[in-house]
Amino acid sequence: MKDPKELTEQEWKEKLSAEEYYILRQKGTERAFTGKYWDVFEDGTYHCAGCGNKLFESYTKFESHCGWPSFDKALEGSVVYHEDLSFGMKRVEVLCAKCNGHLGHVFDDGPQETTGLRYCINSGAVKLEK
Repeated sequence: MKDPKELTEQEWKEKLSAEEYYILRQKGTERAFTGKYWDVFEDGTYHCAGCGNKLFESYTKFESHCGWPSFDKALEGSVVYHEDLSFGMKRVEVLCAKCNGHLGHVFDDGPQETTGLRYCINSGAVKLEK
C-alpha cells in the first residue's frame, strides 16, 4: 500500500468523499452542530477518515457545547500540531500523523480534571469504529 503522505491530490479526490476532501485536504471546517459525531457518545475508537489511523478513544470524548466532537486526549503519536494563523487568529491545528490530514484544532479550555485540552475535531475527518 502506498504511503498516505505520498498520495497525489487526484488520488485523494478519488479516495475521499467531497466533504472529507474539503476537510482533510483543504483544511475546511464543517458547520457547527451538523457533523455526524458531534452528539454521539458510543464506545469505540475514532480513526482518520483518510488513512484509518487510530486517533481518539471514545472515553476521551466529552460534551463541550461547541457543536463539534471534542476529546480531551489524542492517542499517543497519532497526531501532529502546527501553528495556524489563518483568519486573523492564533490557533493550534491538529493533523493526522500518518497522512497529514487536517482534523481540527486543539484549545486549552477542556476539562481541568483531565488534561485541560479540548480537541475540536471535524466529524468529516474521522470514522467511529465500534
